[in-house]
Amino acid sequence: MTLLSKDEFLKAEDLAPKEVDLSDLPGYNGSMLVRGMTGRERDAFEISMTEQRGRGPGTPNLANLRAKLVARCVVDEDGNRVFTDADAVALGDKSGAAIIRLFAVASTLSGMGEDDMKEIARDFTPANGASSSSASPSGSAKQSKVS
Repeated sequence: MTLLSKDEFLKAEDLAPKEVDLSDLPGYNGSMLVRGMTGRERDAFEISMTEQRGRGPGTPNLANLRAKLVARCVVDEDGNRVFTDADAVALGDKSGAAIIRLFAVASTLSGMGEDDMKEIARDFTPANGASSSSASPSGSAKQSKVS
């Protein structure tokens, strides 16, 4: 196996979008481009899935998770985002079949699997499963793994 140099790694074209056909779904007669998130974008996405209340650790807020990821990963032909974070609410009202198809590609291209989604929720849950309103370190969340 060939070892990549720093320059080779940093110059790699690793965010090529994938076309996702939606034409077989009712109401859609075309496709959308989906690209994976960068490492920085993925960290921001994971942070956005928590709700901060007070000084304690954040609590998971997985509401509309799929639509939020789709909003961050659907791009136009120039690689610019099609949707804003605020569009996630409207996307959440679209066909579950369409959102799931786009989400599956976005999560795969972003290096996220089902285990990652579970970990997002688990990382912000106290070890004993009980909720805590305490700001003490004993209820602190463990650090997220970066994949």
